[in-house]
Amino acid sequence: MSNFSEKLKNLLQFLKSKTFFIQIGIAIVSLLILVFVLQWWLGVTTNHDQKIQVPNLHKMSLSAVEKKLDELNLDFIIIDSATYNPDYPKKSVIEQNPEVGDFVKEKRKLYLTLNPSKYRDIEVPNLNGRTKRQATTHLQSQGFIVGKEVTLVNDIGKDVVRGLKYKGEKITPGTKLPKKTTITLILGDGNGN
Repeated sequence: MSNFSEKLKNLLQFLKSKTFFIQIGIAIVSLLILVFVLQWWLGVTTNHDQKIQVPNLHKMSLSAVEKKLDELNLDFIIIDSATYNPDYPKKSVIEQNPEVGDFVKEKRKLYLTLNPSKYRDIEVPNLNGRTKRQATTHLQSQGFIVGKEVTLVNDIGKDVVRGLKYKGEKITPGTKLPKKTTITLILGDGNGN
């Protein structure tokens, strides 16, 4: 027991000693210096005060985007090709993130969505035996354009689909054509046997 009380007495003397207070002071000053150095280092390495305004990249080609972003020391990643938009040039930027006018830091990556070079290809359905109205609705729902003119063939069924044409040539079901392609209906004239 006396050993414990002696150790406690020594500890209390050390806590009241000048050496203890000097060590506490050194620890506090060291901690403050470390915090200030760390704060300064983070400010320098993260370019804290730097702001670059994001340019408008819409309708720009990939080569023009690369040149523009190199000048600003920014980077980009192509994340997607959207649905084809005829209002934008092929392979040009349709969307960007961050948005135009936002402020970013040097070497920030901008995420770009590009316009494909054409509409995606869609498989032509088998519409033989369907009515003109059914075929028109089905083709339009898939993204095709149904031509105003029709080709009539001698057939017992009036306005019944007997085939499809693309650019004057008969096409078979399963043929792949780009969305927004104009397809002409081949219909029965109702005068066949």
